[in-house]
Amino acid sequence: MKLYESLPLIDDTLGGWSEVIGRDLAGYRNHVYRMVNFTYALGEFSDEAKRKIEIAGCFHDIGIWPERTLDYLEPSALRAEEYLDGNGLSNIQPQIREMICQHHKLRRVDNDPLVEAFRKGDLVDFSLGIFKCGLPRSFVNEVKAAFPNAGFHKCLVGVASRWILRHPLNPVPVVKI
Repeated sequence: MKLYESLPLIDDTLGGWSEVIGRDLAGYRNHVYRMVNFTYALGEFSDEAKRKIEIAGCFHDIGIWPERTLDYLEPSALRAEEYLDGNGLSNIQPQIREMICQHHKLRRVDNDPLVEAFRKGDLVDFSLGIFKCGLPRSFVNEVKAAFPNAGFHKCLVGVASRWILRHPLNPVPVVKI
């Protein structure tokens, strides 16, 4: 399994969000790199599929910051669509939207292997490697060492805590069955 340490599309895309994400940028960037590496390791993907994984990776949680919400799937998908429109990539919007909107689904995504791999890649990172989705522990540890957490999960706990206080009857809006 190969560790991808430099992915210019991710760095360039997230660089445009540095003011919005602010002090959480390093943590989010590292999360994106970890989950993209995990997703890549879950299958054999074409260059086109890898580009989709990287774009969806950049935007999958981005709605947290401009919207200041835990209900960020739709805002994240909309930001991705704006990016795709602005870069002449409108043709891949449906699959990118699906990758973003289904990435916290609890059950398997059967209709699209790329969406399912992306869901699993995020699950490996979100769970801090507790769920490995078939990846070797050594690879999970190597990716985590290369891209430290940098406060990303702490940021999520803060966002979730504020959300739960305001929305106690809808504590985890991003989880889908």
